[in-house]
Order: sequence, then structure tokens, then C-alpha cells
Amino acid sequence: MLRFLLELIPCLGLGLLLGMRFPGLPGRLAPPLITWGIPISLVALLLRSGFQAELLTAALMAAAASGLGLLLLRLPALGRCIPEGSLQLGCVVGNTAYWGLPVALALLPPEAIGFTIAFDLMATLITWSLGPLLVDRRATGVRRQLRVLATSPAMRGLALAVLLHQTPWSAVLAQWLWWPARLVVLVALALVGMRLGLMLRRRPAGTAGPAGGSALLAPLVGKLVVLPAAMLLLAGLLGLPSPLRDAVVLQAAAPTAISVLLLTEAAAAGRQETAGAGRRQAADGVASLVLWSTALALVSVPLWWWLLSGPLGS
Repeated sequence: MLRFLLELIPCLGLGLLLGMRFPGLPGRLAPPLITWGIPISLVALLLRSGFQAELLTAALMAAAASGLGLLLLRLPALGRCIPEGSLQLGCVVGNTAYWGLPVALALLPPEAIGFTIAFDLMATLITWSLGPLLVDRRATGVRRQLRVLATSPAMRGLALAVLLHQTPWSAVLAQWLWWPARLVVLVALALVGMRLGLMLRRRPAGTAGPAGGSALLAPLVGKLVVLPAAMLLLAGLLGLPSPLRDAVVLQAAAPTAISVLLLTEAAAAGRQETAGAGRRQAADGVASLVLWSTALALVSVPLWWWLLSGPLGS
């Protein structure tokens, strides 16, 4: 737990300060990090953790997390609590790459890292396929969805790791790349802080935002409490081993992904006049959800880990 706090809080804090002081830094840092850094780090992590049959189970659990969350939001009572499609997506899509992976490295054994990456792959597919349907209320082309998935850092890292795993140098490469991979993950976490710093910089002083206050309560509870609790219950019903159970619960407990905000802002940019103003308001609400869920996750994730390793530990 101490390692979790020593890694996440300084990286987020430093990134927050850099993002507020240098607003152009995230835009310059993100492309090379996504193109090269994250895939290489995933190669090292996958080679170190190994390829296990349960990787498919972890991916299916990610699909179950999103599907179950969206299904529950179809219920009239919950739909009235969270009517906005962007906030509904924010309830079920977590920051599994830039948040969930550092959490897994800090808290879980090496054999559980592959489960985390498999969960992230499926979550990426769901985000960029179902996400535009909820945010913009209109379908996007299958070709675009496949292109986004194929160019995701998780997919590139997985493909390269599968190739290198077949070579006699896989163990040596995993050892050489371990510390560079850890550094990349920490930089990625700092990038989350930079994005949060940009949100705070753009926010008018003294305003809570249109989706502030009580409007954020239901999405926050859904993302940080209800979704990981549902994954814990499902893992118990399926009798999943502890490393796999812990990985999927902690990934489900990750704060709202910044990709939800990117989708909402893209929808706002594509609309005009009244519809555009409504989308802009939705983007402000999602920005508040990302900010508050990330801040509260610094408390909720340790509580989930205490529950998994303490009362529910095997």
C-alpha cells in the first residue's frame, strides 16, 4: 500500500503542476509515449508475467463490467439519475491503462499483470465502439472502430509481445526492459496529472461546473463503488483465483477514463448552435467527473485493496 501511495501521488502531483504551468506539454509528450513508450512497456510486462489461459477470462470480465453497467443504466430509476449519455459512459469506462496499470504494478503480483492488460484491451474496444453511440447518439463506422483498436498502444504491445515470446530471447528482453517499462508507466501516470492540470487551468475560478454537486454523486458512486462491487460478486460466483479476481476488481475501480472526455469534446466540436451548447455542457460535466473520480480514487482504491487482501484475502 505504501508503494501505491509513493508512486501515484507524487506522479499525479508533479503532472498536475506541469500541466497547469506548461499547457502545451501534454500534447508534445503524449504522441511519443503512446506510439513507443506504452507498447514497449507492455511488452516487458507481458513477457515478465507470462501468457496464461486466464487472460481471456480477464478480457471477458471487462466486457461483463461494461455490459452490466450499461444494462443497469437502462433501468428507469437509474436512467433518471444519470440521463446524460456521456456520464453513463463515464460510469463504466475506467482509466485502465494510465491508472489501472500503475496500480496493478504497485499492488499485485507479477502473474496478475497480464490480466490487467487483457482487461485494458477489451475496455479499449468497448470504449471506442460503444462510446460514440452513447456520447453522440449516432453510430460510427466499423472501419474507424477497427482502426482505433488496431492502433491502440495495448494492441501494439500485445502483438509485439506475442512475437517475442516465441523467440529464445524473451526472458532476457523481459529483464532488460523491466526498469524502462516501469519508468514509462510512471510517466504515463504523470500525463494523467497533466491532463487534470489542463482541466483545472481551463475551468473558470469559483465555478463548480454545470454538472457539479449532486449531479456527479450518482456517476461517482456507480464508477468507484457499484461497478467494482459487481465485479467482485461476479468473480466470487465464478470462483476466479485471487490474482485474477484482484486484477479485475481493481481495474473496475479505476477512475473515469480521459477518453470519455475526448469523445464528448469531439461530439461537441461536431455540433453547432443549441446542440453544440448542450454538448459543451456535457463535456464540462465529464471533465468534472474525471477530476473528482481521480481524486476520490486515491482513497477508494486503497479501500478496495484492503478489502481484497484483508477480509477477502485467501
